[in-house]
Amino acid sequence: MHPLIHDWNTIGVPPPPARVLLNDETLRDGLQSPSVTTPNIDRKIEILHLIEALGIDSVDIGLPGAGPHVLRDVECLAKEIVKSKLQVRPNCAARTKISDIKPIVEISQRVGVPIECCPFIGSSAIRHYTEDWSLDQLLGYTEESISFAVREGLPVMYVTEDATRADPETLRQLCTTAIRAGASRVCIADTVGHAIPSGARAVVRFVAQIAAESGDEVGIDWHGHRDRDLAVVNSLAALEAGATRVHATALGIGERVGNTPMELLLVNLVLLGWVEQDLSRLMEYCRAVAETCGVQIPANHAVVGEDAFRTATGVHAAAVLKAFHKSDLDLADAVYSGVPAGLVGRKQVIDVGPMSGRSNVVGWLERHGVTVTEERVDRVLAGAKSSSRVLSDSEIDVLISAEPGEGSG
Repeated sequence: MHPLIHDWNTIGVPPPPARVLLNDETLRDGLQSPSVTTPNIDRKIEILHLIEALGIDSVDIGLPGAGPHVLRDVECLAKEIVKSKLQVRPNCAARTKISDIKPIVEISQRVGVPIECCPFIGSSAIRHYTEDWSLDQLLGYTEESISFAVREGLPVMYVTEDATRADPETLRQLCTTAIRAGASRVCIADTVGHAIPSGARAVVRFVAQIAAESGDEVGIDWHGHRDRDLAVVNSLAALEAGATRVHATALGIGERVGNTPMELLLVNLVLLGWVEQDLSRLMEYCRAVAETCGVQIPANHAVVGEDAFRTATGVHAAAVLKAFHKSDLDLADAVYSGVPAGLVGRKQVIDVGPMSGRSNVVGWLERHGVTVTEERVDRVLAGAKSSSRVLSDSEIDVLISAEPGEGSG
């Protein structure tokens, strides 16, 4: 935080969580998006290494029960973790069926790496009614599947799907059964993005109390979707309430409108001082996923969009340029930006368009090593004012090189 900034965000904020872990769901839940292209195994391995580079603690490498093609990729990713001695820990999703868990056991044994098993089951009454499930059935599935995984030596995170719309007594019975069967973590899934921050806090505190009553040391996970576009703030609220691990995907890709965006979650956690990750490769991570999965990064996407650290407005550009002239890069990075561009390996950019002033032109010329003259500034500014959009570098080059009196066209 720049010393000239008074940070109101520190007023009334709860103490930071004792521990914050991150689970990357890009290679499993992220690929459930109806608009993405599933990457080949080489590109999945590339993304896996970028997840490692960002210091993310664990990664969902797939749901082997989905078919032979997924099973093959899961085993390749597990082998890569072992071969390259990666620190990121693998986990796999599964239905609460022994037939889904057996492949995870077999891969873990063949590769020689513990794979956290993540069996999921619907916990809300709306799901139970739709699927004709009884609570007794679900408790039986929970007990049988988790007991099998634990006997086979797998750590287990039990996932209560649609937990943010489940009634307390059902959640209590499901979680208690899972913990008794040997689950070391319970994941609260906001499967349809229903929660608001107060709801996220409430359900996390409720499940944390169940875990405490069990007498076992049980971790609490939060898995949020962004249907109401509250995924990041809900993740932070979950951590405040006692969750110790939160899930996210690159660019928020996933089912429907997607999951918590990992890049925005990471940036907020770093700015809060809750984690200390090096985010210099965050852009590389996001671009790799965008290119590989055929996803466009919107220009106005926070932090990683093209426009995140660009300004073409006269007043803003003037302030940034004055900060640069004070030889204070931190000041330039903060005067019109709530996120320092340098945090993620980017720079402040001054462009020239119809809303620009002379400062924009001066900033552009200085950044490109072009001598600033009144005549050049006038010519470029006239061209910008007659345009309906920001000028490209090549258009500005033409204006700079035009003979005096030729005008801007």
